[in-house]
Amino acid sequence: MHADEHAMDTELVERLVRGQFPQWADLPATPLASGGTVNAVYRLGTELTVRLPLTEGGASDITKERRVLGALGELPVAVPAVVAVGEPAEGYPWPWAVHGWLDGSPALEGRAAAGLAEFVLALRANRAAGPPARRGRPLSTVDEAARAAIGELSRTDEPFDPGAALAVWAEALDAPPWTGPPCWLHGDLMPSNLLLRDGRLTGVLDWATAGVGDPAIDLIPAWNLLTADTRPAFRDAVAPDDATWARGRGRALAMAVIQLPYYRHTNAVISANARYVLAELGVLTGSR
Repeated sequence: MHADEHAMDTELVERLVRGQFPQWADLPATPLASGGTVNAVYRLGTELTVRLPLTEGGASDITKERRVLGALGELPVAVPAVVAVGEPAEGYPWPWAVHGWLDGSPALEGRAAAGLAEFVLALRANRAAGPPARRGRPLSTVDEAARAAIGELSRTDEPFDPGAALAVWAEALDAPPWTGPPCWLHGDLMPSNLLLRDGRLTGVLDWATAGVGDPAIDLIPAWNLLTADTRPAFRDAVAPDDATWARGRGRALAMAVIQLPYYRHTNAVISANARYVLAELGVLTGSR
């Protein structure tokens, strides 16, 4: 997916584990199919996972995620437990982490997730101090990147309407910015980070983008997961004001238009979800 991606395989993971955590030396490592773009993930035995950053840019997430997870208050869902942090070795140049395994199936587009609004509100209610969220800054900070991505996407063969996209984006930018106190937010509520059992949200993965900021970013599941039929109930439960809802739509648009041209040939999960978002926003009329 990335030009500077480090090569990964099962043998590397098992050598790292044997060399640094001999208590798990006999556990087999199995690569997990994932739409993730930052880490390679392996299941270690039945109770653990190993997460290894793919690029240098993701290496700092190991420390940040551990700090963030330690600051979370009580939540109505399970979150990963950081069991150990490994050091560079065996030719692998960055820190890596061992997490506890969480049961559940990743959410699928178009499927309502009971408990999603409850989770968003519970996280927002956390009063612990936290770092600034990577994606919790004003929407204007991604204006240049979003417009460039809209232009790039319009030059592909995707059935994309750049005029409609720019209209959604303009409405989001025109919405008043968040002036309330910074809220705790996850920042990356992609379907693949949401674990469900019997249709109910039971676990949330990948906390490297979490922190405090504008809560609009955590409205993105309204478009990357839900449908026109289920979206209103989520909105009613979370009860954002109109400006926050508009900024949330803008965040969903920006993420999708940036992801799709970058990953359309290298990550089927991410590109399919980006198409889903754009279709829900009315700026994509089909998919390929």
